[in-house]
Amino acid sequence: MQNAWQRFKANVPLRRAVVLMIIILFLYKLRSMMNTILLTFIFTYLVVHLVRLVQKHAPKIPTGLIVSVTYILILLLLYFVITVYMPMLVGEITKIFKSVKAFYESNNMPGMMKYLKHYVSQAEITKQVKNGMTIMFHTLTSVGTLTVATFMSLILSFFYTIELKQMNEFSSLFVKSGIFKWFFEDVSFFGKKFTNTFGVVLEAQFFIAICNTALTMIGLAIMRMPQIVALGLMVFILSLIPVAGVIISLIPLSVIGYSVGGLRYVIYIFVMIMIIHAIEAYILNPKFMASKTELPIFYTFLVLLFAEHLWGTWGLIVGVPIFTFLLDVMEIKSARKKKQKKVTQ
Repeated sequence: MQNAWQRFKANVPLRRAVVLMIIILFLYKLRSMMNTILLTFIFTYLVVHLVRLVQKHAPKIPTGLIVSVTYILILLLLYFVITVYMPMLVGEITKIFKSVKAFYESNNMPGMMKYLKHYVSQAEITKQVKNGMTIMFHTLTSVGTLTVATFMSLILSFFYTIELKQMNEFSSLFVKSGIFKWFFEDVSFFGKKFTNTFGVVLEAQFFIAICNTALTMIGLAIMRMPQIVALGLMVFILSLIPVAGVIISLIPLSVIGYSVGGLRYVIYIFVMIMIIHAIEAYILNPKFMASKTELPIFYTFLVLLFAEHLWGTWGLIVGVPIFTFLLDVMEIKSARKKKQKKVTQ
């Protein structure tokens, strides 16, 4: 029995496969806390990255000062969003709904609604209203849960980054432990892999989303579209979805564009989104993602499809980075990467 245990610890690939399964099972058991876990990782990664960037150019600035100033700015930003931006956003979303309502009224939709109501039973209407109320209740509950998870993540990431040196020193003690040294070595191995793939890809997608949002808002401003701030926020959130996000944003933008300027505006928006998508595909993705994923578009959409089914909205954002992490763990590299490696050698 002891020899079998020693052979198991010496068999690194088998050992790491078992540890990876344990980690996946552990995260599955904590799936109700997944919002907090993912947001904590994202905040921590971005702040640690910022600390290292600042200290690279100004090494004498202490970590605690950088972290404190960063979180004070975050709190001020949250205060601004809640007190100033949210009321403005609600007002702009209300205007959007009014624009859509005007679109339906101007295209003889009331007559069509009366025609449909004639053939739809009162019981069916009541059922749909109940379903709508249920969806609204779940939406409000989800928003409340996400708000709590966001604040908890900010607190956890703050305490991690404010004591970054102490955290690294204390965490290294687990790797030096006796009986479970091999286990924590493998956990550390996967942690570094996860940070180097998931974090970097997510950061790249974040910068791509900022570029897409800026270009879209410039185009909407040129077209004199209303509610640019609300539309910009929507485009930014959708742009966090790799490849598909920019295309998905075409649907609501086209509806609002038609209500403002008719078919001509729909064509303008379609051309604008296609140009932005081309910039993302041929300029931004090669610049930010070239050495990160190298995934064909088919695989990207396939991963998004399954990830959305497994993790909902979060799957659309983290699906590709997690898939890239698994490829890195399995040491699966694209032909282009291998070719580049041979050329450099």
